Amino acid sequence: MRIPFVGGRTALLEPHTRTVILVGLGIGALSALLGLLIVIGSPILAFGLVFGVAFGLYALTNLMFGLYLMIAVIAVAPFATLPVRFALTPTFVDVALGAFLLVYLFEWMTRRREGFRFAPAQLLIALFIGWCLFSFVAGLGHAALTTNILRKFVEMLLSMVTAIVIVDVARDRQILARIAFALIVFGALQGVIGLLLYLLNDQTTLTLLNALSRFGYPSGDVLRYVEDNPLLGERAIGTWVDPNAYGGFLLMFGSVALANALNKQPLIGKRWLAWLLFAPYPLVILLTQSRGAWLAFGAAVFLMAVLRYRWLIMVGVVSLALLLTLPFMQRYVERLLDGLGGEDLATQMRFGEFKDSLTLIGRYPLLGVGFAGAPDRDIYLGVSSTYLKIGNAAGITGIALFSLILLETLRYGLAHWRRLRAANMETLWLGFAAAVFGVAINGVVDHYYFNLEFHAVSLAFWLIVGLALASVRATRPVG
Repeated sequence: MRIPFVGGRTALLEPHTRTVILVGLGIGALSALLGLLIVIGSPILAFGLVFGVAFGLYALTNLMFGLYLMIAVIAVAPFATLPVRFALTPTFVDVALGAFLLVYLFEWMTRRREGFRFAPAQLLIALFIGWCLFSFVAGLGHAALTTNILRKFVEMLLSMVTAIVIVDVARDRQILARIAFALIVFGALQGVIGLLLYLLNDQTTLTLLNALSRFGYPSGDVLRYVEDNPLLGERAIGTWVDPNAYGGFLLMFGSVALANALNKQPLIGKRWLAWLLFAPYPLVILLTQSRGAWLAFGAAVFLMAVLRYRWLIMVGVVSLALLLTLPFMQRYVERLLDGLGGEDLATQMRFGEFKDSLTLIGRYPLLGVGFAGAPDRDIYLGVSSTYLKIGNAAGITGIALFSLILLETLRYGLAHWRRLRAANMETLWLGFAAAVFGVAINGVVDHYYFNLEFHAVSLAFWLIVGLALASVRATRPVG
């Protein structure tokens, strides 16, 4: 840069002077933009956008930061969208996932990453992705494709791809421990948020939740109650909109938190900190009143007890007996018994959905009907079961592939249990595997793990699957 002087002579600015001027211009432009956003929007929106851009730019330069950011968004803001409107407004989860996968791809393109880590279940996941894609295309013959359905289907495929990618990313115990700690911390934060929103009076909670509407959240009376009846009790939802999806999320991250708390040497910090971080999970799962999440979390704990902590069975039995005698627990016990006996309205509706779903699968057993819509007027795609929802969309073949992925994920760790213990990785694997086992149980009565409308739950599940595989693969040398 040259500055003219009197007499026609010019002088070249010093490099540090040019830097100061450019930085000053940048700060001035940013301040002007920030002021404009405050005027036309709000201070929260303005500062949120600035920090969001800063985090996003840094995520594009650091793979692990991008992964931690993705975990944080999944946990805290699973349904938030960018506060600007496009034809297809992306969610925060979309942006975080896209940034993570993009940086991973750049690392391969620039040869910063070499020697892909392979686990047998990755092949099954790839086959499942291919089959879902085939069913999606085949189903377009009887249902119109919309940009919204296409976008959400791509989100689902990218979630599955994450399970393959994370095995290659999490290559050693240190990386896996940090990822697990991020899951525990951000999940606990969401648990605290859910607990506070549950304890606050309804009007305050509604005010806080409605404030999220500028980020794509629903507005109005968003509180949820048992059978939609305020007289039967409120259900905890946090920032997850749906109490069952909330419970399904908490059981996954809570399984990882419990495995860490049970370990004599927690991943990070003291044991009291590990138990403190675990504490919100079981309480808030209970407050969601999601019976599927209750049973699934119990199944996850049972798996830990069988594989390593046998004493946990007796502790669990005694604790459950004590809880059942408490007066405030009686309504939870009654609700659980009503569900197991099929006596309440919600369970009866589920049974009706199961019957209709089996009718659909009976008509289209091999391939399903795709993801866009059902071909017959007397059948529909909605059903409260992950397995049946897969069957509706991708047929019995899809159910078989999904079930094989779950089984292989668990088998892979059990087959290398001694190697996991020798590498001091059994606690990590046990938490991830318990979460997968919990999903396998909860998937019978809940559909959020394979649902185009609940991308964050699906992404969290496939991330956990990938971490379970990675914890075993990390005990082997490259090759």
